[in-house]
Amino acid sequence: MSASTAAAVPAAIRRWHEVAEARDIAGLNALLADEAVFQSPVVHTPQVGKAITARYLTAAFQVLNNGHFRYRNEWFGPNSAVLEFETVVDGIEVNGVDIITWDANDRIVNFKVMIRPLKAINMVFEHMRATLTAMSA
Repeated sequence: MSASTAAAVPAAIRRWHEVAEARDIAGLNALLADEAVFQSPVVHTPQVGKAITARYLTAAFQVLNNGHFRYRNEWFGPNSAVLEFETVVDGIEVNGVDIITWDANDRIVNFKVMIRPLKAINMVFEHMRATLTAMSA
């Protein structure tokens, strides 16, 4: 990414990229607002609060953020962004978007994930469930 392109990326998203690339849990906690909400592609209700949002994103770092993970495209609004990603997990191509909203302090207040195709959703669900269960143990 060139310096001029990087300057066009909102601060919250630059920080998100740094945190995600490093799988930096402390940085993730600093980036999330206390009232952060996580919206999963498979859990019906929004997961409300910094702790549960951090938990889901930490599990996603393990499940999705592997050597194949990359953001393909990004679109920015005044306080929101859509980041299209792709990865491969267990030989299955996963395509999705992260829809991120941040507050005036550049802290994430809403993180929504959408994934396709159905085969990928089912596989990611199983891996996320196992990872979250292991994190609880």
